[in-house]
Amino acid sequence: MGAAMLASKLGIRAFLSEYGSLSDADQKQLEKWGVEFEQGGHTTERILEAEAVIKSPGIKHSTPIIQAVKAAGKPLMGEVDWAAQHTKATLVAITGSNGKTTTATLAHHIIKEERDCILAGNIGTSLARALAQRMERGEKDPEVAVLEVSSFQLDDAYEFAPHISILTNITPDHLDRYDYDINTYARSKFQLLDFTPETGHFIYCDDNALSEEFIAKWKKDKRVKAQLYSYGIEEPAGEHRAATKKNKGIELTINNEAMTIEELALQGKHNMQNSMAAGLGGKLLQIRKDTIRKQLTTFDALEHRLEKVLNISGVEYINDSKATNVNATYYALDCQDKPVVWIVGGVDKGNDYEELAALVDSKVKAIVALGADNSKIIEAFASKVEVLDTDSMKDAVKAASKLASKGDVVLLSPCCASFDLFESYEDRGEQFKNAVRLL
Repeated sequence: MGAAMLASKLGIRAFLSEYGSLSDADQKQLEKWGVEFEQGGHTTERILEAEAVIKSPGIKHSTPIIQAVKAAGKPLMGEVDWAAQHTKATLVAITGSNGKTTTATLAHHIIKEERDCILAGNIGTSLARALAQRMERGEKDPEVAVLEVSSFQLDDAYEFAPHISILTNITPDHLDRYDYDINTYARSKFQLLDFTPETGHFIYCDDNALSEEFIAKWKKDKRVKAQLYSYGIEEPAGEHRAATKKNKGIELTINNEAMTIEELALQGKHNMQNSMAAGLGGKLLQIRKDTIRKQLTTFDALEHRLEKVLNISGVEYINDSKATNVNATYYALDCQDKPVVWIVGGVDKGNDYEELAALVDSKVKAIVALGADNSKIIEAFASKVEVLDTDSMKDAVKAASKLASKGDVVLLSPCCASFDLFESYEDRGEQFKNAVRLL
C-alpha cells in the first residue's frame, strides 16, 4: 500500500495485485489514489505488462508469480529499495536478529533533536508511505531517514545505499525461510555491509561471534568498502571497537574523541549494546555530545519489549511479546533478578530451546506454555520445572498468577511468532496486558 501511495504522489501509473483480500478501507484508499488493483489472486499477464515490479518482502522469491517476473526479465525490487531512490535523505539502516527496533527508535530519538528525521521501514510505517505522507502534507524531503530493515527486505534490495548501517547481532531466527541454515541467514543480514558505500559507515556488535566471523570473511574476500566501527561489552575487544561499557554506563570514541554516558535510561546488557549502536550513529552524524547524552538518559521503554505492566500482590507482570526468537527471550530471562513464571509459546521458527536450559535452571520456577501446539516446549522443559499447557491468553495469565508468589515475576516472552492464536505480537501483548488488568 505504501508503494502504491508513493507512486500516486509521484505521478507514476501503478497497479496493485493482492493474492489475499483487501479491506474496504484499503480499497477506498487505492481508488482515492487512482491506483488500479486486483485481489484474490495474481493475474500474471497483467503484472508482466508493467515496466517494473515492486514486491512485498513477505512474498518468497520461489513463488510462481515472482519466478514469472524474473523469467520475463522485468526489473524486480523491494519497497524500501525503490522508495530510497525517491529521497535525498541520509539513510541510517538498522538490521539484526534482535534489538533492531529498539536501536532504530533510539537512533531516531537522538537524531530528531537536531535534524528533520523520520523513522520508517519494518518498524511500522514503510519508507514509501512515510515519504508519500510528507508529500501529501506539503512537507519537504526529510534530512535523515532511520530505517529498520529485515533480512527479507535486504533480499529484495539492489541499489540500496545507506550512509550509516547498523547490524545489532545475528542469532537463529526465521530459519524456516533460510533452509534452517544459520549461515544462509547470516549472509542475508550481511548484505547490508555490501550495500554500504565507501563513503559510508558500518557499525556492528563484536560481542556477537557470528558477526565477527562474517566480518573477517568479508574482509578476506575484499568485500568491505565502508568504514567499520564496532561496539561491545565483553573482552577482548574487537579491533574496530568504538563503544564499550564503562562502569554502569558507556563510552563512545570516534576519531580519538571520547564521550561518556554514565546513566542509561534502558537497563540490561542488550539495551546497553543498543544504546552504544544508536549513540555511535548519532556521533557519526555530528549530533552534539550533550544531545546524545540527554536522549540516551531520557528514553522510555518500548511497548511490548520488557514492558512493565502491573505489580499485583507483590508479583511483577512484564510484557515482552516482541521476543519472537530464542535470543530475544534469552536477554529477557537473563536480566531478571527474581524467580520467573515464564509464559512461552507460539509458532516455532526452528528454535533450539537447549540454549535456554541453563537460564531455566537458574531463573525459572514454572512455565506456562501458550500455543496451539506446545509439545516441543513441554518436551524441552518438563523435566526441569512444572509446565502447564494452555491455548488462550486468559488461561495462561490465570495459570501464571496461581503459580507466582510475592516477589516473583510473571514474564510473557514467547520465543515464537504469534500467528497461531493472535493477529500479531502487538495483539498478543495487548491481550496479555488486558488479562493482567482483569486479575
